[in-house]
Amino acid sequence: MNFDSLTLTDQRNRAKSREINASDLAAACYQQIERLNPILNAFITVVPPYQGELPNSGSTPLYGIPIAVKDLYYTKGIRTTGGSKFFTDFIPSEDAFVLQKLKKAGVQIVGKTNTHEIALGVTNNNPHFGACRNPWDITRTPGGSSGGSAVAVATGMALAALGTDTGGSIRIPAALCGVVGLKPTYGRVSLRGIMPLSWNLDHAGPITRRVEDAALMLQVMGGYDEQDPASVKTLPGDYSSHLTDSMKERKVALAVGSFIEEVSDPEILEAVIKAAKVLEEQGVVITEVNVDFLREAAQANALMTQADGAAFHRERLEEHPDWFGADVRQRLETGAGFTSSEYALARRTQAEVKRQCEILFEQYDVLMLPTVPISAPVLEGENAIERARLLTRFTSPFNLTGLPALSIPCGFTKENLPIGLQIVSRAWNESGVLRAGYAYQQATDWHKIKPQLKQEAE
Repeated sequence: MNFDSLTLTDQRNRAKSREINASDLAAACYQQIERLNPILNAFITVVPPYQGELPNSGSTPLYGIPIAVKDLYYTKGIRTTGGSKFFTDFIPSEDAFVLQKLKKAGVQIVGKTNTHEIALGVTNNNPHFGACRNPWDITRTPGGSSGGSAVAVATGMALAALGTDTGGSIRIPAALCGVVGLKPTYGRVSLRGIMPLSWNLDHAGPITRRVEDAALMLQVMGGYDEQDPASVKTLPGDYSSHLTDSMKERKVALAVGSFIEEVSDPEILEAVIKAAKVLEEQGVVITEVNVDFLREAAQANALMTQADGAAFHRERLEEHPDWFGADVRQRLETGAGFTSSEYALARRTQAEVKRQCEILFEQYDVLMLPTVPISAPVLEGENAIERARLLTRFTSPFNLTGLPALSIPCGFTKENLPIGLQIVSRAWNESGVLRAGYAYQQATDWHKIKPQLKQEAE
């Protein structure tokens, strides 16, 4: 049985009813890992199959679901490298808070996924653990920094995965690999026990094949953590029950302006416009809105990311700069060189753009724009820092503002590379983002198309 063609709820229910065994779900993933990981390098560490009875014998919301975990999440007794030479042998004594919740919900961990070194980049060409490759074309990047997680989900090596997102690191690989990636509102999901890049911009979230699966994952992952300074106490979210609510007369802003158009491939823009028309046919009111004000947000996010990363890694950068890859070291050194005035101005931009977004979402339910302006670039011979600026252009403003953002598949280029549609809304409106994504998903078949590696046919 092809388990990854079913929703997580379907799989959980079959495992609970004993129609299948939880071990069957894991076995299917391990079979894919054995077959494909040598080619794609999605995992830094493969975790041996779980032995024993899973929690509560099937009564939990994610009973038996095999997941992959980005190698920034602390995993008790399993090494957590952060994709870095500094942490090659680091074995945490306890799980990240989110992982504790997921284990109680019944998940099985099949492995720790490849990431761009210390999560500071979007190519996932890791100098210490090898490049992770895009399953649609192995000469191209899967995106990053959660590239391994997206590849694992796209190829059935895991049925869901955990990522982190500081400038787009969940949504970018989701877009380039043809899967779903959700960055929740800042403060919705605890960051405790996740190796930081930026204390101010990091978000944790799920990567899945379908929107309803992302909703189920967030249902478990979200919630207040009193030991996490970034965690916000809010009412528990209900992300699944309203997915099927009508979109009729909902107001959607379609992003336009030079910020969007001057760098985007025409194929990408055309796919997003067609996606808007799909929703328009469901009674959604589409209005073009100029979003050029996001330009400064992207620049401020980049500055803060590098400065915050340099602060967290300051001792390592001083003692062993040669242990960092060339592109990461350059970005950390740049971050360390920013002045307090430059950082203060970036924080001022953050406040101003937050207010502009608040005004925008007083008028519109969601904003639609491309996730990334181009299709997956080639892995070799490209400037990783320049690629980071381009690939994070449309995602990073929503790290700066902390708003919920979803990437879902919305088509393919002429080269058969996936295109991602990004849907954004006001703070704490994950339900609205997921509802819009689900409405589009149900009217299209992009999420059903899976990559076929050329090597398999040869």
